Amino acid sequence: MSNFRQYEEAIAKYHSSLSVKTVPVSSWDFHNDFLGLIKNLFVDLNKLDALASQNKWIRNNWDLKTRQQEEVIIVTDTKLNIVFASHNMIKMNGYVEAEVLGKSPNIFQGAATDLTILNEIRSAILVQEPFEKTIVNYKKNGDVYGCKIKGFPVFNTKGQLSHYIAFEKAA
Repeated sequence: MSNFRQYEEAIAKYHSSLSVKTVPVSSWDFHNDFLGLIKNLFVDLNKLDALASQNKWIRNNWDLKTRQQEEVIIVTDTKLNIVFASHNMIKMNGYVEAEVLGKSPNIFQGAATDLTILNEIRSAILVQEPFEKTIVNYKKNGDVYGCKIKGFPVFNTKGQLSHYIAFEKAA
């Protein structure tokens, strides 16, 4: 026990000799940002898990935890209305989930979007097959960006189409 007392006394002596005795307030911003990011990751994972359970999705081998940290995840219903968008979408295009829920992914497209690629994506969706395309999308502020999309149809345990899921990242 005396070793710990000596250690504590040495630490106290060291800190008392320092000229700066406080932690800069700006360091709390980094910590708070990190905690917010972690919270959003868990919120998104819980929403995705609830969506999968509620609709009895067949489990796929997507590593949602890793993908969610690196990519934006968007889920649409069979009519292609957005029912889920991960929190990290704001970093890629400036939108938050509430602004895109119920809307079509066409909200991200505009004049510079290649119609040939759009038609290829539509064709894959119609035949319920996965696709991987890079497309020009638009941010909320109107700026264009390249977006690599990996899209998959999602089926329920009865083998019926339930949703579409897309993993997106800036290209």
